[in-house]
Amino acid sequence: MNETNQPGAKDNKAGDAGEVGSAEFGNRINPRSPGDALRPERVPPPPPRSQQARHPIVIIMNFAMTILVVGVLGAVGLFFFGKLRFEQASHFGQARTVSIERGKSLREIAEELHERGLISSKWIFIAGVRANQMQDDLKSGDYLIAPHSSMRDIMNAMVSGKAILYSVSIPEGLTSQQIVDRLNADPGLVGEIKEVPPEGSLLPDTYRFSRGDSRQNIIDRMLRERDRVMTAIWTSRDKDLPMKTQAELVTLASIVEKETGMADERSRVAAVFINRLRSNMRLQSDPTVIYGIYGGAGLPSGTPIRRSDLDAVNDYNTYKINGLPKGPIANPGKASLAAVANPSRTKDLYFVADGTGGHAFAESYADHRKNVARYRKWVAEQKAKGDAAAAEQSAGPGDAVDEGDAPDDSANAAPVPTPKP
Repeated sequence: MNETNQPGAKDNKAGDAGEVGSAEFGNRINPRSPGDALRPERVPPPPPRSQQARHPIVIIMNFAMTILVVGVLGAVGLFFFGKLRFEQASHFGQARTVSIERGKSLREIAEELHERGLISSKWIFIAGVRANQMQDDLKSGDYLIAPHSSMRDIMNAMVSGKAILYSVSIPEGLTSQQIVDRLNADPGLVGEIKEVPPEGSLLPDTYRFSRGDSRQNIIDRMLRERDRVMTAIWTSRDKDLPMKTQAELVTLASIVEKETGMADERSRVAAVFINRLRSNMRLQSDPTVIYGIYGGAGLPSGTPIRRSDLDAVNDYNTYKINGLPKGPIANPGKASLAAVANPSRTKDLYFVADGTGGHAFAESYADHRKNVARYRKWVAEQKAKGDAAAAEQSAGPGDAVDEGDAPDDSANAAPVPTPKP
């Protein structure tokens, strides 16, 4: 009988197949019953930990790497959080002002802003400014902060220097000492002026500045402006003038500035003095007498010019010297400089106050005497009305009569009518 057909042969084949299956599936346990088939297979244990992984150096390096990763992630998160806060609109709904004094550090500025309620965190502001490398570019001054401005907006405003601007007005005709005194009295400026500038070297005008600007800076600007204006005026001057230098033009312009405050009279007053220079006549200007006696301090309030002042011999008294005085007697404005550079085409040699704030001009001495008589009559009328103060104010230094009408005053006790060209 063939072995393949015997029952034992089949079993042997089955056993062989079972052995093969067992080899194919490794350690698989063939279930012996349905209950065994439902039980989960046993999971093999993990491989034993490497001795190298348990080395202390490896453990330390793993810990350091973990700390580094966590730190980097934290720093990135902190950076984006700070950047968001730095650029976030503020909560205040109305414009506010803040004053940043010159010389304050970044930390002091941040504390000032925080105290004023303009920023929510001084540390974020400091970090934001440093991140933008603007800590050395913040400028002092008074700033108007717009509503809902972010910290970045505030930083940009201080970097641009667009602070609230103030102004100081310097009237024409002030001496250099009077200008320095005015700047020293301005509370918005700081610092000292090194020295009083030469007379006539400053240009009167209105100068704008931010709080904390220095007084010397304003003086420097006035010096530069005067030079700039003087250069342009000198270039366009009448070439037939008797003044041969810029200094001489400034000197005469300072006299014109002190003689009249009316814009439409400047060129005509300048013509009177220029005509006198050409005719070798003395200028006989009262403001030069005042400067010769009192200098840059100016005539004290309520002090009249006396006959002894007119007789004083100095380098400025144009009743005693020929030609121009030693130098300017004040700082003339642009209009007076231009008037002297291009005076009116007249033959006038005299002028006297007319009682209205202006002057009456004359080519001849006879006509001048008539103008003087009218002026005296007006003064008498004012005194009769009890308005002596108005009469005195209208007369002013050097606006009364000419030298031939000045009475002797040997006692020097009372003010006298002063001469006039």
